[in-house]
Amino acid sequence: MTIHLVVRRALAALLVLSAPLVAQDSTTRGVRIGLTYDPGSRPGIVVIPGRGAGSDSVRAILQRDLDFGDRVSVIALDAADAAAAERATAPNWALFTKLGAAAAVQATPTPTGVHVAVYDIAKQATALVRDYPGPAMSDARGWRAMVHGMADDLEEAFTGTRGIARTRIAFERGRRLWLVDSDGAEVQAITEQGYPVSPSWSPNGTSIAYAVVIPAQVALLDLATGRSRTIASGSGTYISPVFMPDGSGLAYAHGVDNGVDIWSATTTGSGAQRLSVGQGSDNVSPTYSPDGRRLAFMSARAGHPEIYTMDADGTNVDLLTPLDFGESAFRSNPDWSPDGRSVLFQSRIAGTFQLMTISLRDRSLKQLTSDGSNEDPSWASDGRHLVFVSNRSGVKQLWVLDTETGRTRQLSRGAPVRNPSWSPRLH
Repeated sequence: MTIHLVVRRALAALLVLSAPLVAQDSTTRGVRIGLTYDPGSRPGIVVIPGRGAGSDSVRAILQRDLDFGDRVSVIALDAADAAAAERATAPNWALFTKLGAAAAVQATPTPTGVHVAVYDIAKQATALVRDYPGPAMSDARGWRAMVHGMADDLEEAFTGTRGIARTRIAFERGRRLWLVDSDGAEVQAITEQGYPVSPSWSPNGTSIAYAVVIPAQVALLDLATGRSRTIASGSGTYISPVFMPDGSGLAYAHGVDNGVDIWSATTTGSGAQRLSVGQGSDNVSPTYSPDGRRLAFMSARAGHPEIYTMDADGTNVDLLTPLDFGESAFRSNPDWSPDGRSVLFQSRIAGTFQLMTISLRDRSLKQLTSDGSNEDPSWASDGRHLVFVSNRSGVKQLWVLDTETGRTRQLSRGAPVRNPSWSPRLH
């Protein structure tokens, strides 16, 4: 297990670039590097070229991860400045100051991993040194996961908020389930071709629940072994499973002849009980509040789909979205925010689906998208980013939205996709 190192502002003895980390170092995760920058802005970060084989790859991944985190500004070096920085035996404080950088990062591959140094530009001092043990570069997936973890550590050190680079997204494509890194790389099929739908991550990120259309069932996939086991099965329909926040059980939708209702069961499949009473209507897409006490879900009991909430035992059902009427009324696919303050969902507006949030405090609505048709939203663990499906590029693909700035980026390419689910933070 790696140890996250962050150096306090009042650090008296500065670490030097060549100094190895010692096992007895007791600094802990969560302490920020004391950079000097305007609190109302994003700190400017320069990633200096490293040395040796693989250094360009590490630098490119770090730059992209920090940029995609949307909490720092990655300052690009032109070719001449990059070459000069690579040749230099000491940080070019004057250059970095001119560029407006708060910090500079240098990552150098070693025979056993990557050596990282962080420089505080205002203090002209080394602020952090760390060696990351990792797999051989021939293990592309493991190597990239290690570098993503480095980026998350750095973002936490710079801003106080841990990054989401070392997360993955599960999704449907071509009658299989797939995984992709948060930056769009390392696309990996995790099921054989069949009818798997509605992937959902376990809270610890080690397994994925999903439904199967034929034969109808809810299954649980162990990502380490690649083995699946059945949680619930039988006649009728099984759809949209989701884990309880403590990982002890699942909620899912099941129906036979007269409507579909929300059910829950343990992860062994025992103790199955019906939670919703839809009286012949479709009730699907459950999503738990972070504390596990409430569920949001889609119900057509009013004659068209709206978002409702209920207690985890099925009591105290409440209409969450304002009841709308007409042929266009359609709200579905809710996802409860990680901070518990809002619910994300899709709403049909002028014949096209757009993404919206509704505040749990005052029921205020906020529209997040307007370009193309946008569906199937899923929150990232930072509560700031979300992944969704959009046809804005002509084919339904995965896109990522930063809800604070409105910045979007395309995550997938190729054949159409459906139903993404963003993982928790992975280790």
